[in-house]
Amino acid sequence: EGAGRHAGPAGAEPESREGRATEQVDLAIIAVPPAHVATELLELQRLQAARFYTDVASVKAEPIHRAAQLGCDLSAYVASHPLAGREKSGPGAARDDLFLGRPWALCPTEEADPEAKAAVLRLIELCGANAVEVSATDHDRAVAVVSHAPHVAASAVAARLADATDVALGLAGQGVRDVTRIAGSDPGLWLGILSGNASPVAEVLEAVAHDLADAASALRALAEGDGTATGEITQLLKRGVVGHDRIPGKHGGPASSYAVVQVVIGDRPGQLARLFQVCDEVGVNVEDVRLEHAPGLPLGIAELSVEPDAAATLSEALRERGWQVP
Repeated sequence: EGAGRHAGPAGAEPESREGRATEQVDLAIIAVPPAHVATELLELQRLQAARFYTDVASVKAEPIHRAAQLGCDLSAYVASHPLAGREKSGPGAARDDLFLGRPWALCPTEEADPEAKAAVLRLIELCGANAVEVSATDHDRAVAVVSHAPHVAASAVAARLADATDVALGLAGQGVRDVTRIAGSDPGLWLGILSGNASPVAEVLEAVAHDLADAASALRALAEGDGTATGEITQLLKRGVVGHDRIPGKHGGPASSYAVVQVVIGDRPGQLARLFQVCDEVGVNVEDVRLEHAPGLPLGIAELSVEPDAAATLSEALRERGWQVP
């Protein structure tokens, strides 16, 4: 398999855009913003760059519709989307395990050749991802809920910090960092994504805005002495817990409940390695880890998520080795 090389017209030696002869590849991967997928596909097919084509844009319905309008050969094209992005961009943010165990949607049309679909499935397998076949429309509605609208919501929260006082920022903890992490992504990139999936994202944001408006009204009433207003806020918080618990857990399986072991850790080289060494020595697998730094101090808290029946064993082993476990 290969990607990004271009071939010449029918009956001619394949050639690149620079005019260099090259061999036609099995699969070309189109990695451009959603609005440019169809035109790039048309050009690649004109040059006979590959036998089959896919793309990795995070919007699917509009590029497929546009490709049909332009007269692209949809039998050789299977749209796809690896859901493994990061808030960082560019070659320096690349990781060899980026797709490992992550869902990778593929959206074959009725015209798609089975061999084209097989080629994309092989790519997904090579990357260690999990293939999820879904229609383009269902894909776009789904990512509006789990990716696109959350990004806008995170940006809205982060935007409040732009004019926040130094006192407020000095009190910022891990919670606000978690909520706003993805808001650090490239605005230009996200404008293209949101524009290509505008209607589904708008529907989700309208529902979120409705919940927030109701919560704000209830809080106003509570501030004015209406004790009954807590009911609506409580219901929203409970619905949030239900939704949070439905997020798939490790390796895409059912969500699991882990015990959290907190450890005071110095901000010095090698501390995490020493901490994980203890876990290895006592045979405790760390399911997840997060760090919270103490403002103004050269230390922080490491929170290790482990199986509940392993928490006591790990805590005791850490204390025996001199670690401070609150």
